[in-house]
Order: sequence, then structure tokens, then C-alpha cells
Amino acid sequence: MVYTDKEKYSDILSNSLAYLEKSGFENIKADAEGYETPKSYHKKGSDIDVTPDIVAEKEGRKHYFELSLKSDEPRLLKSKWLFLNTLSTMTSSRFKIITTRGHYKFTNEMLEDINLADKKLIKI
Repeated sequence: MVYTDKEKYSDILSNSLAYLEKSGFENIKADAEGYETPKSYHKKGSDIDVTPDIVAEKEGRKHYFELSLKSDEPRLLKSKWLFLNTLSTMTSSRFKIITTRGHYKFTNEMLEDINLADKKLIKI
């Protein structure tokens, strides 16, 4: 999710956090009230900061979660997903995408555009 959409989709973020807690994830960090903010990464040479929507641990492995929701800035979202996918590969972590009804087609098209079509979506 792009930073400009955070307030608009805060209810979906809280539903996703509840789902992850029920699924057994621990040390959950999210940019939401009551949670610690995940680590941000600064893009060198620009003023862009990349912050994962949710970071959690399960069975000793770190997972990065992104909410896939329709956005006015798909290019920024694609670059964020590519960065998080690369980061998770380098650190032996997992990168997963959470989406909801009404956003499936948008998410699948975005994943195909950046050659991540093999990613399994978490549908809430």
C-alpha cells in the first residue's frame, strides 16, 4: 500500500493484522495504532522512504506483508514490491501480498507486470 492510501484503507489494515495474529504470527510491526513501526529503507538519491505495511515473525522466520489495494500510483507500488521481494530473498525471509475482494484483478495484473505472477495471494 502506498503511503497516501494509509488512512483510506486503515480498516483493511486492521483486519489483516487480526488475521495474522490468529494465524500465529508474533512480533508484529505495522504502521498502525498500538503497533511498533517497521524499519524504513531510504532510496538513495531521492526523497522516497520504503516501509513495509506489516512485518511479523513465525517459526523464527521474518515475513514482509504488503496490502495490495487499488492505487493511483501503481508505478511506485511496483517498485516497492520489487524492492521488498529482493530484500526478502537476500535475507532468507518471506514476502507475501494480502488483498481483499474487489482488488484481485488489480493485484494479479500488477504481479504479472513485474514478473511475480507465481506469488500466492492471501485473500481476506
